[in-house]
Amino acid sequence: MKKDSTFVSRLCLVFGDIFAIIFSFFGAYYFRTHLDSRPFFFVSDSKGFLLEIILLIPVWILILGSLGLYSKNILARHARAKEIGRLLVASIVGLMAIISVDYFGANDLFPVRTIPVYSFFLCFFFLVINRTLFRQIRDHFFRKNRGTLRAVIIGNNKNTDFLADYISSVPESGYRLVGIVASRKYFPKDLLKHQYPSLKDAIRYTRPDVIFQTDERQTEYVYKQTIEKHLLYYFVPSEASMSSQLGQLELVGSTPAIRVSATPLLGNMKYLKRFFDIFLGGFMLILALIPMIILWIIIKISSLKNPAIYSEIRLSQFNRKFKIYKFRSMKPEFSGMSPEEAFKKMGRPELIKKYRKNGDFLPDDPRITRIGRFIRSTSLDELPQLFNVVRGDISLVGPRALVPGELRKYGDRSLLLTVKSGLTGLAQVSGRRNISFEERRALDLYYIKNWSIALDFQILLRTVKTVLIHEGAK
Repeated sequence: MKKDSTFVSRLCLVFGDIFAIIFSFFGAYYFRTHLDSRPFFFVSDSKGFLLEIILLIPVWILILGSLGLYSKNILARHARAKEIGRLLVASIVGLMAIISVDYFGANDLFPVRTIPVYSFFLCFFFLVINRTLFRQIRDHFFRKNRGTLRAVIIGNNKNTDFLADYISSVPESGYRLVGIVASRKYFPKDLLKHQYPSLKDAIRYTRPDVIFQTDERQTEYVYKQTIEKHLLYYFVPSEASMSSQLGQLELVGSTPAIRVSATPLLGNMKYLKRFFDIFLGGFMLILALIPMIILWIIIKISSLKNPAIYSEIRLSQFNRKFKIYKFRSMKPEFSGMSPEEAFKKMGRPELIKKYRKNGDFLPDDPRITRIGRFIRSTSLDELPQLFNVVRGDISLVGPRALVPGELRKYGDRSLLLTVKSGLTGLAQVSGRRNISFEERRALDLYYIKNWSIALDFQILLRTVKTVLIHEGAK
């Protein structure tokens, strides 16, 4: 989905939770050392205590996240009681975790027992207050149509009426009704201005963020339209299919809707993957800086008039264009040309068919320099892409970044563009150049539909092995 207003709101929620936790522990410490009349027998070091609590904040955020306290379902209007219950559990577990760290650590974080007792009550109280304020502020913005998702409902079903009435009458739902594709008898008369004759027209004129389908007619067609436009898709099930496992069941008002996703890489998982990209990508970039400088000098000396690093326009998530960076491995006269253009320029057009038939690879490609063959066979030419990873252009793991002209060859091109491209991927570690174009496409699609953190780590480990033994490189 192109529009992701939940990122900013969840980020604000995380920072609010961090502030609430820090304020709670420091408040408990200050209360015991300054406001509690009972004597204490330890040296008060409020700055040191505050610093240690700040360093332990990631433990709390992981606990809150693992309990689903940043998920969309728990932040829904009807889940308030469940949220408070989980905050109570998080306060207990978080405090026990910090007490355990304190017990095995060298410093006495809690010199007296009353401080963790005060901390527990204050932490639970301020976490609830923070989330109450968060909901009120979020609802205020929703009422102003800020951060809401533009919704189109399609389907001749009574649920169209229910959904349309709910979304149009409850601004705090987080949705804004912009289109309805259904017979008039299936939605309120006061919403006739939102009626469109077809889904294509509704998408074209309203530019929605989410599609709700309330019947089972042409589900494949509707779903394909949402994939091509990178929209969020909900299917509202009938009673007979309520137990279906097509996707995640959510409540939109009082209407159950199944959220059908093209990939598991959504919501919190997307932010978790981005965290690993920044953490691991940044660490790898630091390690690679010296080798990159040495390579830059060698490539620059070999051709003083030409840049050692070149950039090329590629496509990534949601058809977004970006510049990908690589060490130059190609002769300057062929730089920026397509393979077809380069082979024709050198007077060897017969290589075009051979190049494409061999999975876009030639063992002795005449366009490549001598040092270029070495850095390509060792994948050193791709080290500058670590900058792309840290910047967020691509991910460490994902489908291969597509050249714009290649897109027409992909039958499932919209699905390939639902996630960020990757520095490495399942296709690269499954034979690299030894597999056909069709096999690489199938592997990319498999990765998108079956993504998991475990799969990412597996691919990264296999990448290390593949690069070290030059598997698939020629």
